[in-house]
Amino acid sequence: MPENKVLLCVGNSLMGDDGAGPHLAGLCSASALPGWTVIDGGVAPENDVHVIRELNPAQLVIVDATEMALQPGEMRIIDEHDIPEMFIMTTHNMPLTFLIEQLRQSIDCITFVGIQPDVVAFYYPLSEAVEQAVSRLHHLLLQGDITAQIARFQAVTVV
Repeated sequence: MPENKVLLCVGNSLMGDDGAGPHLAGLCSASALPGWTVIDGGVAPENDVHVIRELNPAQLVIVDATEMALQPGEMRIIDEHDIPEMFIMTTHNMPLTFLIEQLRQSIDCITFVGIQPDVVAFYYPLSEAVEQAVSRLHHLLLQGDITAQIARFQAVTVV
């Protein structure tokens, strides 16, 4: 039996590059990811916790636009323990750390992929750099293990 995997796409498509997650969900609808259940969590991904728990995935990948002080469109895997220290600004109803803590109780393999936005403002379109990153991420998910293909985020410590 194939491994059950869930892709949770988070973001607000009315806020420019914050729409990276919903754009990925739309791309997955147009070009399916075999073996993946794709959920567009929008701005309230916590509303999907019960659905994800019912699916009981072996792997959960969460994708969201994330300010990391990188070039627009850069992607990084972010350790869930670094999220509070990064003071990640969010346009969502609940912090992603809360969501991950809730799901960690039943899912061992959770990967958070951040995509560096360019512009996050009402009624701006998705930037070209973020659109290309989303397409690349879709391609990487089709290929298999994204953890080998996307660098880990290294928080810069200011002394």
